[in-house]
Amino acid sequence: MPAIQRIDSSTRPVALFGSTGTRVIELRATAALPSHTLMRRAGEATGQLALALAPHSRTVWVAAGPGNNGGDGFEAASWLQQQGKRCVVTLTGDPSKAPADAKDAFERARAAGVSFDSEAPKLASHDVAIDGLLGIGGSRAPQNHLADDVRRLNALSCPVLAIDVPSGLNADTGQAYGADCVRATHTLTLLTLKPGLFTGAGRDQAGQVWFDPLGVDATPEHAPDAWLRGRPARIEGVARRHAAHKGTFGDVAVVGGAAGMTGAAILAARAAHAAGAGRVFVALLREPHHDIDPLRPELMFPSDWCESPPAVLMQTTVVCGCGGGDAIRGPLPRLISLAARLVLDADALNVIAADRGLRAALLARRTRRLQTVLTPHPLEAARLLDGRTAEVQGDRIGAARELADRYGCVVVLKGSGSVIAAPDTVPVINSTGNAALASAGTGDVLAGWIGGRWAQAAEPATPAAVFEVAAGAVAEHGAAAEPLAPGALRANDLIEVLYARERARP
Repeated sequence: MPAIQRIDSSTRPVALFGSTGTRVIELRATAALPSHTLMRRAGEATGQLALALAPHSRTVWVAAGPGNNGGDGFEAASWLQQQGKRCVVTLTGDPSKAPADAKDAFERARAAGVSFDSEAPKLASHDVAIDGLLGIGGSRAPQNHLADDVRRLNALSCPVLAIDVPSGLNADTGQAYGADCVRATHTLTLLTLKPGLFTGAGRDQAGQVWFDPLGVDATPEHAPDAWLRGRPARIEGVARRHAAHKGTFGDVAVVGGAAGMTGAAILAARAAHAAGAGRVFVALLREPHHDIDPLRPELMFPSDWCESPPAVLMQTTVVCGCGGGDAIRGPLPRLISLAARLVLDADALNVIAADRGLRAALLARRTRRLQTVLTPHPLEAARLLDGRTAEVQGDRIGAARELADRYGCVVVLKGSGSVIAAPDTVPVINSTGNAALASAGTGDVLAGWIGGRWAQAAEPATPAAVFEVAAGAVAEHGAAAEPLAPGALRANDLIEVLYARERARP
């Protein structure tokens, strides 16, 4: 299967196209090729992957819908029948009303001896089922017989291979249209990679994603809707020359840790230190202040860091908000006004969302060439957008872009398939990480890791450079949780993994 590529966190950056862009690319490719070429290529690729996934299968069930996704399924069934498999197709819809390509594929499947039945066959665990119900053609939750087939597919013990996207999943947003959405073991996406497979619920519904461009290279002629990026190469910071000193690698100050939440600020500070920052200060918003971290005594705990001279704030990368509670409201205006490099997380975002003056001050940073990274989870993003969490999750790429445009910042919208966005920049979906990161404190680690990486970046801190630092740091943070192991990855252990990976690099 030389054309089929496995997509995972080690994949080099690849372009993502939503439904609209995919249809444009498909129309142009179809016009340039002989009739039915793309569908026949799609069917053969699907058949090849199904055979590779279940080489000992005897029976293949193709659940075919009324459109071109069903046509791809017909072609896959024809190809598999010719390989000696028993293929049974259940068809929802009238093939005489199908698009021209699907009609042709239906006739070819009948001629190949494929069985058409109203009932799904009984499948053993070594068999395979193919979801050819809707693909990107779906625009609402599957209904009636389509919904019945979705439930049957989800009840199987054998592998389920979805064609293009799992039926019932929005290819653009990664959200299911309703309760009935195929949970595929594998998805073979065709012609283009769709963003919805890599963010939101898409990663759970799609299973392992594979890609076949069907011989069409779309990127040179079409701007992508987003990029998928995985494990990065080493982020280039200041070279560690023998004559360098700790000041060469930048200062980070973590402002947060109100009463009862000190741990969040300390986790962020430890992460910034592990990332390579020369010095790390922890400005706790509580009394009495710590004066030492027993695990990392290198961290410094000045009692009045937030009142430092403006020149100090201009030279320091500030990570603000981790465990800050409402106490972060005090130092936040000064930090927004003076810090040249500012990472805003957690409670800092909540305070800004509730204060029009702080919102205006945040936006004004862009005109003053002060750079900012926001790291909201979906609820914090919803507050900043005056909306609801469901709206953010319903279009994660759109929400990240809107946040970036509204506040003039680089935005890291956290979650499954974190989205990194910036004004006038094609967003990035991060492909690293897994559910092991669903653990208290891992977001604080991410904020500190971004700050530690950023502190080492060479001047000037342009928006493009900040975007690259944030995207790279997010990818490293996620990769530290791979491969997935049982249970949660504790935040402090995550820091140690990040540090060990950093030290192991050449």
